[in-house]
Amino acid sequence: MPNDTTRPPARRSPFLAATALSAVGLLLLTACGAPPAPSGGNDRGEAATATSAEDFGGLDALVEAAQEEGQLNVIALPPDWANYGEMISTFEDKYGITVNSASPDASSQEEINAAEQNAGTDRAPDVFDLGHAVALANADTHFAPYKVETWDDIPEGLKDAEGRYVADYTGYMSIGYNADEVPEPESVLDLLGDDYKGKVALNGDPTQAGAAFSGVAMAALANDGGADDIQAGVDFFEELNNAGNFLPVDPTPATIASGETPVVIDWDYTNAQQTIDLEGKVDWKVVVPKGAVVSSYYYQAVNADAPNPAAARLWQEFVYSDEGQNIYLNGFARPVRMDAMEQAETLDTGAAANLPDAQGDPVELTEEQIEKANDVLGEKWAAAVS
Repeated sequence: MPNDTTRPPARRSPFLAATALSAVGLLLLTACGAPPAPSGGNDRGEAATATSAEDFGGLDALVEAAQEEGQLNVIALPPDWANYGEMISTFEDKYGITVNSASPDASSQEEINAAEQNAGTDRAPDVFDLGHAVALANADTHFAPYKVETWDDIPEGLKDAEGRYVADYTGYMSIGYNADEVPEPESVLDLLGDDYKGKVALNGDPTQAGAAFSGVAMAALANDGGADDIQAGVDFFEELNNAGNFLPVDPTPATIASGETPVVIDWDYTNAQQTIDLEGKVDWKVVVPKGAVVSSYYYQAVNADAPNPAAARLWQEFVYSDEGQNIYLNGFARPVRMDAMEQAETLDTGAAANLPDAQGDPVELTEEQIEKANDVLGEKWAAAVS
């Protein structure tokens, strides 16, 4: 996805080099053009404090309020990431609301930077889709509490009790590769071999990007480390770099299609999407390494300063509806309500059957493990791959 293809974990000043990116977020948002000011100008009314659809008088009233605003500002949602292209177009068609999508390749931290840079304007993002640590770091300052109608279906450990941030989908860290260029890697350590010289790209900088962070965590699991020992992952990438196999290029669908990045460490849902998009052009395949299965949810949040507060809350309702959750699933992402929908027989079972195969129990880092890993990466990553 974005350079989270750039979505990070982080705490404190999430992931270190945040301030240098703030101007980028502002520039990209501005480049997309400002939508018309929401009705009422700077007075966002009661919608800005609504914590559920009931506060509007029910879902139908929420829809009406959102349609009066007529706009929704999203950020860091590439159309080929977790099927966000379909999510956005379906929302627009369903409700007649124009979605302004800014900075599709931005990181989680850049989303926050853009919100700060555009605070009080109609260019500010209405909603966020963030890596866990960035969500944790900004819950008290940037998010408005909101609980969707399907709240009870979401596991307790995957939502803030106040509704400030809620998990929406996850995937497993994977290795995507051009089967015409390199052999299938059976493990992460295989990437140290001569067949992968100058060919292994990591999706982003792990001090800024959630995908890259989890890629290092996957390497740690494979390199006799683990969730409590991210240093083993840093050591792997240092060895990969010293062998001449590490390719310091942020991969995109274009670099994959052109052959510039023959091997990409990224979420399985982005690598799996490439197998579809490049069919007949590039023989792109995806492997979730056995015994090194890393999972990490992304989290939805409503901007407390949302210029379109009703549309922001309607977006949340749509994302967590059966329809929205199945849209994620059709993009190879695992929706947070997957178990509940399977029990209710509302899950798209055909899409579920197409998910990449994964063997072994997935590992999801805790808040404490993320914080510890961030400290290590902040101190060691740049030198390891320089």
